[in-house]
Amino acid sequence: MDSLASYAERPVAFFLRYVRRRSKAHVIIVGAVVTAVLCSIVTQYAVKLMVDTLAEPASAAIWHAFALVVALIAGDNLLWRLASWVGNSTFVGVTGDVRRDLFRHLTGHAPSYFIASSPGTLTSRVTATANALFTVENMLVWNVLPPCMATVFAIAFVGTVSINMAAGLVVVALLMIALMFRRAAAGKPLHYEFANRAAAVDGELTDVVGNISIVKAFGGIAREHRRFDATVEREMAARQRSLRYLEHLRIGHALVTVALTIALLAWVLLLWQQGRATAGDVILVCTLGLSVLHATRDLAVALVDITQHGARFAEALQQLLVPHQLRDRPDAKTLSHGGIDVIFEKVVFAYPDCPTLFNKLDFRIGSGQKVGLVGASGGGKSSIFVLKQRFYDIESGRILIARHSLKTVNMGDLGEVVAGIIR
Repeated sequence: MDSLASYAERPVAFFLRYVRRRSKAHVIIVGAVVTAVLCSIVTQYAVKLMVDTLAEPASAAIWHAFALVVALIAGDNLLWRLASWVGNSTFVGVTGDVRRDLFRHLTGHAPSYFIASSPGTLTSRVTATANALFTVENMLVWNVLPPCMATVFAIAFVGTVSINMAAGLVVVALLMIALMFRRAAAGKPLHYEFANRAAAVDGELTDVVGNISIVKAFGGIAREHRRFDATVEREMAARQRSLRYLEHLRIGHALVTVALTIALLAWVLLLWQQGRATAGDVILVCTLGLSVLHATRDLAVALVDITQHGARFAEALQQLLVPHQLRDRPDAKTLSHGGIDVIFEKVVFAYPDCPTLFNKLDFRIGSGQKVGLVGASGGGKSSIFVLKQRFYDIESGRILIARHSLKTVNMGDLGEVVAGIIR
């Protein structure tokens, strides 16, 4: 699981890791959504054909256009249901994969890691990471991909009326997308601050509730209330700053989109007056213009949520995917039960930023022996057991939990002999 640490600064690569695990299901989901959006846009073109056909008296072609509209509407709705059916199991499965992997990564840390970290914050971040990934994946499929594809398809069909109009739409759309994402990226510090404050609230809740008997025993309820209120206030302030920044983006986007839609409608009406566009063309551009307006508006709304959830997801990964400081030797053997000796050979150890505690410490406790440790406070009695459980690595020497062959064992197996270190 050490390989997960390489994703701490690469949230997108971490996300794609789980997409690849269920690649077939994701291909079905994306394919169904894209095809459904295409059916929706082509439906508007089919309506344009119906309008143009109505200009021809008693034309049988009207029924062909009608059949096309019905088929496209049915395809649109059924494909959405297919994508939703597959997505329900796939996206939930991804959250399970993420939580299992993060749990395994956390349990690979040495015990000292959990002393320095808040258990409540760690557990809340595991859940927050899985939930954020679930939300981001859902929003990408249901709220980001459809408006993006709708805009692309709409521009393509506008090209059937006027190439110049379609080219202008492409230029404006690319400029607007580039500007929005650049501005969204500039607000990352605000979104990261909100994610950190939100994790702190979750951690405080877990820790206080988990230790509520101690808090009450020492009369600390009022103090914890005040501390929690202050934590929530900081989280709310950070969230408001994040939301207001993104709301400025949405306001600018709305103004540009409204102006763009008005320009499209005026342009096609001028073409109609000049005899270069039919009534069906006018209706097509009107409906497509409204589609682009609604699609980009939905995209702007989704950008707000996905940016915040993405920031929370990335921040949680940075905190969770810390490399394991203690690692097993490649030749370490599995611990054998019974007949085990404990050997310290020339062990040198000091706690971080502290003087040396043990200098070439040697002793051996054989299987079946009963040994007592006696000494002054601070003499290292507890530290021997801490090292025995590998809370820390030693500076030099060897600590062996072995049979008479003196084979080293895996760190994960050491805890099995803590309760009865001597048999």
